[in-house]
Amino acid sequence: MTQRLHAVTLVVPDYDTAIAFYVDTLGFTLLDDLRLSASKRWVRVALPGDDATSLLLARADTPEQQTSIGNQTGGRVGFFLATDDFHRDHSAMTAAGVTFEESPRSEVYGIVAVFRDPFGNRWDLIQFT
Repeated sequence: MTQRLHAVTLVVPDYDTAIAFYVDTLGFTLLDDLRLSASKRWVRVALPGDDATSLLLARADTPEQQTSIGNQTGGRVGFFLATDDFHRDHSAMTAAGVTFEESPRSEVYGIVAVFRDPFGNRWDLIQFT
């Protein structure tokens, strides 16, 4: 039996705002945007060329879900965007308006800097050595 991680849910306040950030700003590919009901959509985005693992952008429907926006991992970095050229991508993301919490730093595993999406979720941009 073959298994793989298909998608990870990311709770967002609005589908279109999330699509704009992940697709237009970060360069992800929009895989699916299917209307399931008057208020619910199935929206998946992924890195270009990788439709096997995706983010499922899920609009918060309840007050409990709304409180989790931007804090789904308890304030820790929950998402890791690996790159083969940290400085290229850091420069491009900064120019596109991505907010980094820190300057790039070298760690034993590579070069890394933490950024936040517009909803408060913390991400690592990382180039492994």
